[in-house]
Amino acid sequence: MSVKSLDDLFLHTLQDIYYAEKQIAKVLPKMAKKAASEDLKAAFETHLEETKEQVTRLEEVFESLGKKPRAVKCDAIIGIIDEATELMDEVEDPETLDAAMVAAAQAVEHYEIARYGTLITWAGTLGHKDAVAKLQETLKQEKATDEKLSKLADVKVNKKAA
Repeated sequence: MSVKSLDDLFLHTLQDIYYAEKQIAKVLPKMAKKAASEDLKAAFETHLEETKEQVTRLEEVFESLGKKPRAVKCDAIIGIIDEATELMDEVEDPETLDAAMVAAAQAVEHYEIARYGTLITWAGTLGHKDAVAKLQETLKQEKATDEKLSKLADVKVNKKAA
């Protein structure tokens, strides 16, 4: 896809985050399965359900633009997920693995927060009011997940790993 305008860039970035969300939905069950902490396992399972909703919401955004939902490869999320997968294979201590997975999950959340913030701004500039509302809902979920992970790490996970 050739990017010649802000509309093109918005669509390309939307396709990028659509790909990212689908990849995240594939890795979250693996992370939940590896989690030693029941709270962390539950957090991953909850976020998997939210991620499925976010994929649907993105499909609705595509529809509102008169576009077919399409994903384009997102090298950034592939790198973040590859790093998480390597850690899941390398870290032997279950409590330390939980701390590593929280860190990896937060890297994903921070990427998503950055992407959704940008998409909201561009959607507003381009007059895509429906897209703004849907993307804001997802951004709110991503920020809440990041906060939940921070609290979980601070209160339980990191202390057990120490």
